[in-house]
Amino acid sequence: MLNNIDVIDAQINQQEANEFRTLLAQQNAGKTKHWDFEVIAGQFKQSNKSTDDTTFNYLQENFGIETSWKEIVEELTRLNKSGGSNVVYKVFFLARHGQGYHNLAHEKYGNDAWNEYWSKLTGDGEIVWGPDPELTQLGIDQATRNNQEWKVQLDQGAPKPTKFYSSPLSRSIDTLIKTWEDIVQLSNIKPLIKENIRETTGVHTCDKRSTKSKLSEKYSPLGFLFEPGFEEEDIYYKDDVRESVSHHALRVNESFQQIFDENEHENQVIGITSHSGTIRASLLALGHREFAVGTGGMIPVFVKGERK
Repeated sequence: MLNNIDVIDAQINQQEANEFRTLLAQQNAGKTKHWDFEVIAGQFKQSNKSTDDTTFNYLQENFGIETSWKEIVEELTRLNKSGGSNVVYKVFFLARHGQGYHNLAHEKYGNDAWNEYWSKLTGDGEIVWGPDPELTQLGIDQATRNNQEWKVQLDQGAPKPTKFYSSPLSRSIDTLIKTWEDIVQLSNIKPLIKENIRETTGVHTCDKRSTKSKLSEKYSPLGFLFEPGFEEEDIYYKDDVRESVSHHALRVNESFQQIFDENEHENQVIGITSHSGTIRASLLALGHREFAVGTGGMIPVFVKGERK
């Protein structure tokens, strides 16, 4: 499931965590309202510090449930009924896209050579990984495997997400499609493509997205929508500046602020398909322990949001 690169990409050092908290406090000081997030323990094994993320296999562990799906759903419903007007609880299924051609190249050249040289190019004559690379056949197979396991878990009482969000990078959108295509009617669900849940941006050409026109031609007929203000060109990618973990977590936090605002009284269970860096940033923003997720992997998180 995991390789060494997946583990490295999930790590957050104390300086990065402290910088995020400082930036977040400064941002919140300028707002009249914001959501504070907290992970509810005892629901999923991944939030338990005793769970070894390097050996844990969510596909063999009923996605990591500590009790039963029935108890988790009942607890989610109970907490939302008793939480008060400023408190909302949600379960997020944070999915990582299946293997893309950039992941294949990253493994081929190793972490140091990839970050220092190859990631800045668009290919090596054999593999094309930028911009906006496609899924490999393994990546497609990983999404298909998730589709099969979701059917098993749904039969056992797992709650089906009623709202879906995706990164604007094609590998995430294609993973969402392959995971859910015959389980939900995407044209009715209308997944929302959001910029702020994209991968760490800058320098690595694989993290530059396609134009809105190209994405719209491919995905709008399937029911995907773009968030308001979505630009034609990728205005966030920079050739010479790589986003820090703390700044990535800050923008991911902004997405969770919007998601809680938009779904305050509905959609208790939400699916988000993104990237390893985005999941790392999401876990930091939500107050979850760091946890490595391999390509095509997924982690569920039970979250309390309190409006301050």
